[in-house]
Amino acid sequence: MRRLLLFISVGIFFYALWNTGEKHLENTSFDSAIEAIKSEIDIVSKDPEITQLIERISLGLQLLVEQLQSTLEELPETKTNDQASPTIPKPQLETPTEQYFSIHNVQVGDTKEHVEKLLGAPKRSTYNEYGIEWFAYHENYQNFVMVGYEGNGLVAGLYTNQDLISSTKNITYGSTRQQVLDAFGEPLNSINKGRMIYQFEKDRDYEVYLLNNTYTTIFYDKHRDNIVTAIQMVSKDLEKAKESFYTEGTDQLKEGFEYQLFDLTNAARVVHGLPVLEWDEAVRETARKHSADMAQNNYFSHTNLEGESPFDRMLEDDIVFNVAGENLAYGQFSSIFAHEGLMNSVGHRENILQKDYEYLGVGVAFNQESQPYYTENYFSK
Repeated sequence: MRRLLLFISVGIFFYALWNTGEKHLENTSFDSAIEAIKSEIDIVSKDPEITQLIERISLGLQLLVEQLQSTLEELPETKTNDQASPTIPKPQLETPTEQYFSIHNVQVGDTKEHVEKLLGAPKRSTYNEYGIEWFAYHENYQNFVMVGYEGNGLVAGLYTNQDLISSTKNITYGSTRQQVLDAFGEPLNSINKGRMIYQFEKDRDYEVYLLNNTYTTIFYDKHRDNIVTAIQMVSKDLEKAKESFYTEGTDQLKEGFEYQLFDLTNAARVVHGLPVLEWDEAVRETARKHSADMAQNNYFSHTNLEGESPFDRMLEDDIVFNVAGENLAYGQFSSIFAHEGLMNSVGHRENILQKDYEYLGVGVAFNQESQPYYTENYFSK
């Protein structure tokens, strides 16, 4: 009889739990779940022996639920990556007074003290191709600016790919290529480096001007009707000090290019209303190995010489993913030019702006001529 009563009680318990479980999808109150179970049980029987057994089960269940609730409250909050960060106001841009262009109201020649009074402390500093550091200023990649300083603490380099551009000629983020040509005339077609003359490619998505002793590179987005979407400014003295087109490929420069590409990618994503990506150290090593393999063996492909795809290489390195992608670039002399080139290539742009990705690792390597190979590996878990 006791065994039969136990079976009946357990059956009643699971029947009640099933019914309240359906309700629990809409109502997360544990107390209401317990009360519902008790109500179902009370209806079934008034037998004292059954009631006593049911009370024991109910008490045990209540203790179990309380423990579960306590455990859930202690669990870390689950991170979601499907929403962009809250919008941070853009600064009021002023017309520059010393140069044709300013970025976030900073001009070439300004002091570091002035810059950090406007922008605060940098989020990162990384070595660049000019032998100085890019200091990255932003608020979760909004209002993103990179600034380079000479030894005297004056601004010698500036870059942004966001709506922070101001000029004396009314050229801003979103201006057309024709408006730039009308304002500044024909751009440079080459640049001298020592005894060498480097010719810019004819079918390029940027223009270079020498304005007020500042080499100014204006980048266009060919997928948005060739509007201005980024600008880089480098002082003439700093450009002149860079004696060759490619900078010697040191470990310091390799790491600098990697973090710069990561930051540039996130700065581009927030412009398009996408969440920022997290840096992943493990997949960075996967990317580095592929870049090194291409540089050492003189090839450029997503498939390596062993026939492995990017996904094969990631799985081989124990990278667990649901969705993954890879971008490659080769030959661009800086991370900025590599990123801008990728943004103007449809497939690569889709990876940069893929809303489902959560993580990114970047790996760079140099061949014997110091030409960089860039690999970006994206994925989500």
